[in-house]
Amino acid sequence: MASNGKAEFIQTSRCGKREKRHADCHQTSAGDKMRIISGKHRGRVLAEFKGWDVRPTSDRVKESLFNILSSRVVGARVLDLFCGSGALGLECISRGASEVCFNDLSPDSITILKKNLAKIKETAAVTCRDFRLCLKEQRGKFDLIFVDPPYAQDYRAEVLSLVKEGDLLNEGGLVVYESETRSQGEFSGFRLCDERGYGRTVVAFYGRV
Repeated sequence: MASNGKAEFIQTSRCGKREKRHADCHQTSAGDKMRIISGKHRGRVLAEFKGWDVRPTSDRVKESLFNILSSRVVGARVLDLFCGSGALGLECISRGASEVCFNDLSPDSITILKKNLAKIKETAAVTCRDFRLCLKEQRGKFDLIFVDPPYAQDYRAEVLSLVKEGDLLNEGGLVVYESETRSQGEFSGFRLCDERGYGRTVVAFYGRV
């Protein structure tokens, strides 16, 4: 995160105009606790990775993200593709999603996710797959697909291509992609609906054309 504690919000409107404004930004440190922010499990502390090797979505970014998604979550079918400890998908469960599917390639991530599901006494479909295989195996469509890979990797084009190929996104649904770079170029079958910056974190929202 930026050392001045400020985040730049970049919003792309339908006409292509970009608006900028600033707000406080917070990065979760090793001493902070990851929590579910809202909904029926509000305030529940989540198990997480120790140290800085794994980068969970900070509570401040998560809170802003779900303020944007708002009522889209209620009743939604959700895929958390690089779930890590499950923070985004668990937030969706708490806020009334009808179904959340979790996936991560790391067995350690899946172990922590399952601990968190047990903590809040919820069940969900959980797979430990490469994201490509996970997307190819999916049946049915999703309303929200969260994509939060390691920042060193940019799988944006590949993920969107596979989502299009499998027809995995409902009309009006969103692919939410978290990275440290802004969206570049166009992606067949998708439009950039919105893009927000929070320090080094950039969240892009893609919808079907």
